[in-house]
Amino acid sequence: MENFHFSELITHQAKKYGDRIALLHRKNTTDNWNEISWNAFSKKTDGLARAFYEIGVKPGDRIGQFSGNMAENLLIDYALFSNRAVVVPMYATSTASQISFIVKDAVIEVLVVGDQVQYDVACEVYAETGILKQIIVLEDEVQFKADIPSRYFKDFLLSGEKSTLHFEISKRRDKATEDDLACILYTSGTTGNPKGVILKHSNLIEAVRIHKLRIPTMSENDTSIAFLPLTHVFERMWCYLCISVGVTIYVNFRPIEVNETLKHVRPTLMCAVPRFWEKVYAAVQDNISKMTPFKQGIVTWALATGKKYNIDTLRLGKTPSLGLKIKYSIADKLIYSKVKKAVGIENAQLFPVAGAKLSDDINIFMRSMGVPIVYGYGLTESTASVSFFDYQQFEFGTVGKIIPDLQVRIGENNEIELKGKTIFHGYYNNAKATSEVFTDDGFFKTGDAGYVRNDAIILTDRIKDLFKTSYGKYIAPQEIETRLVLDNYIEQVAAVGDEKPYVTAIIAPSIAHLEEFAKKNNIVYSNHEELVAHPKVYALIEERIKAMQAGMAPHELIKKFVMISKPFSIQSGELTNTLKLKRAIVMQRYKVQIDEMYV
Repeated sequence: MENFHFSELITHQAKKYGDRIALLHRKNTTDNWNEISWNAFSKKTDGLARAFYEIGVKPGDRIGQFSGNMAENLLIDYALFSNRAVVVPMYATSTASQISFIVKDAVIEVLVVGDQVQYDVACEVYAETGILKQIIVLEDEVQFKADIPSRYFKDFLLSGEKSTLHFEISKRRDKATEDDLACILYTSGTTGNPKGVILKHSNLIEAVRIHKLRIPTMSENDTSIAFLPLTHVFERMWCYLCISVGVTIYVNFRPIEVNETLKHVRPTLMCAVPRFWEKVYAAVQDNISKMTPFKQGIVTWALATGKKYNIDTLRLGKTPSLGLKIKYSIADKLIYSKVKKAVGIENAQLFPVAGAKLSDDINIFMRSMGVPIVYGYGLTESTASVSFFDYQQFEFGTVGKIIPDLQVRIGENNEIELKGKTIFHGYYNNAKATSEVFTDDGFFKTGDAGYVRNDAIILTDRIKDLFKTSYGKYIAPQEIETRLVLDNYIEQVAAVGDEKPYVTAIIAPSIAHLEEFAKKNNIVYSNHEELVAHPKVYALIEERIKAMQAGMAPHELIKKFVMISKPFSIQSGELTNTLKLKRAIVMQRYKVQIDEMYV
């Protein structure tokens, strides 16, 4: 099993796969997919490598990428690796101040942007920092501003394809080592400025090697959709793995359009965050709730059969009986196949999910239907995966077995600590933050609490999110929040209770479901603020909360809550670019409402 340095990987893949399709991309769902073969991938990468060389990019230089998911992102990555330069991806939704911080911190002189919005932000950063020297624009429709050094990607690529600097690029590739810096990934932290995670080629190569061992069924016959931001370590490393294996990647431009992309592509592979599956689960549950009692009975029988077949039998490595096989076949024909086809996941072979807590209810539900969700755990600092489900013998309630050759131990306060070749090399320009997260003997402190059982990790809570009531009871807010968002009427939850006598919550309800409820119950309202403030709506959500919290400890129960008419968002600053809740911002923004719940 060969694992090439990323600077030469595309050349080898082109020799192996030739005119087979490597990447497909489109801007709009109504457009045809544009194909890029492995040969074209290699040719464009080489041309871009020469273009970057022509504008003075040197080994070690940091080049920023600020756009939505586009095939060009991956072409540029490997062109920079060929120059021994460093990729610095930035979230497409970032503000000018966020981009400015990264540009100054990493001293980025060349920035690649996607659309007009990102270009306009880059122009602000150009004026504010005085560091940027060149802005390369991916979309042809972008209108340039005077006195800003800008050029279109197509012209930049053409200049590289005409260049004769082949030998210079070859020399750089020959000198490339695993110790070269590959990426700086700025974490979208829930507090303070982001920190630049340093990943070397040794990290990337080791991550690919480990995943090839753990997922031997992946092959060049697979197709994958890249819909999570390529800026995120999860999607980035997944795409790097797919490219190393020869998987065909469909690059989804707008995350909101993934449902349409799924139905068109019907992939065998796709990584996602729990929120995606929460929405799928909620939609299926909503459809079930509208069925007649007879049909609901069939669904209940089918799910019980699927659980017995997939979870109680195949998961444990057992052979199902003939009778169970027949029942499962009937259940699949009546229920599972129709649900999976409606979503576009009937060809699924492996659907990794990580990035936040996934409800066991959803996990079991999807697995019962034969949807191969592979739940895992990882961090930017660990080059993504720390652990994930095996094909068999995985245990619900865990985040899977630890990947090969990674040391995991439990430190003070049950904190998970890691050591191995996939662990990052520190935070860029931040020695203080680096020293704070490494032990004296070189283990990285994750900030997550848990324990290990049978080589599998059980997460208990995120240490910095944990809060304690005034009665001394510890609360893991994510446990509460994960439960509640399974309800169709509840879109988002922020649990509150640090140093308070009891737990309360800020709830962003599903406006669409509330509107339907209002129509059925003759509730009159003139705007969404009036809708969420209506006593009948409050009583409805109160009832739903009680139902979803059944079986929880008394000190964990939400005693009071307030509803907001607009959900938490990245734009409002309440969510990070990876959709994690910025608790400090939420607590500050809704301080008046929170205080009123404790009067």
